[in-house]
Amino acid sequence: MSRPKVLITRKIPTPGIELLKTECDVEINTKERALTRSELLSMAADKDAVLCLLTDKIDAEFFDAVPNLKGVANYAVGFDNMNVSEASLRGIPMSNTPEVLTEATAEMAWALLFSVARRIVESDLFLRSGQWKGWGPLQYVGTGVSGKTLGIVGPGRIGTSMALMSRGFNMKILYSGNRKNNLLEKELGAELVSFSKLVKESDFISLHVPFWAETKHMFSASVFKEMKKSSIIINTARGAVIKEDDLLDALVTGEIAGAGLDVYEFEPEVTENLKILNNVVLTPHTGSGTIKSRDDMSVMAAVNILAMLKNEKPPQCINPEVFE
Repeated sequence: MSRPKVLITRKIPTPGIELLKTECDVEINTKERALTRSELLSMAADKDAVLCLLTDKIDAEFFDAVPNLKGVANYAVGFDNMNVSEASLRGIPMSNTPEVLTEATAEMAWALLFSVARRIVESDLFLRSGQWKGWGPLQYVGTGVSGKTLGIVGPGRIGTSMALMSRGFNMKILYSGNRKNNLLEKELGAELVSFSKLVKESDFISLHVPFWAETKHMFSASVFKEMKKSSIIINTARGAVIKEDDLLDALVTGEIAGAGLDVYEFEPEVTENLKILNNVVLTPHTGSGTIKSRDDMSVMAAVNILAMLKNEKPPQCINPEVFE
């Protein structure tokens, strides 16, 4: 009996690959880039399952091109690259990788927050350039974190984890979302507030919302005008939650003090002038980038695919209606 064929659209950590190879014939994109659209459709055409990345658009055209498809596993917690409703209509299960990257991404949000607030990247480059001649009382003075107000936009798994990590800094926590977060209120005395109140009162705003139509450009010129001039915005969610041109204007004009970004509106393109600003720290979508997190994501995606190939409901199924 022939083994099922699986495509992995970009090389992922070994544990997930090895798990799939125990039961499947696996083809991997070994290029150091995402597949082009034509490459993706061609390589997937004869496959039974696909392990894809956020850079791969999984839609009706894709499904038409892969007639034997039994399932798609996304190597990410977000799945705005996948047309879930279309998959459900066709009876094709899909999965993601929640929870295993929660702490890693929350830690990244804090890394960005501190890097911007304390001007870490800017001062590091200054020292490396050979310009530093010794300590000075006005050199690279930044913003303190302790005792400030942290606003969490989207208190889901990652937003909650980031807020809980604030314990050592005696911060006031505000959050906005669709429901009350009992854990944050019990542990931190956090307060559920309107989006407008959070924007106006927070010293640091960290974004953790999924990307849907209603969250696109959630932060644009009108919102930046409402923020404190001393405030710093952090985005480890999805790039298009922020209208990048408006963010650039707000940073240049001093409407807000700084930004730490791990995701971008037109990723992998970045609004060019953001790169030359000293009050911005930019990282290349590495929020989940710890060894353990990435290994766990690979195994989780592989486990989901193996279940799909057996016509079983995958553990992290995002369209369970397929099995009803």
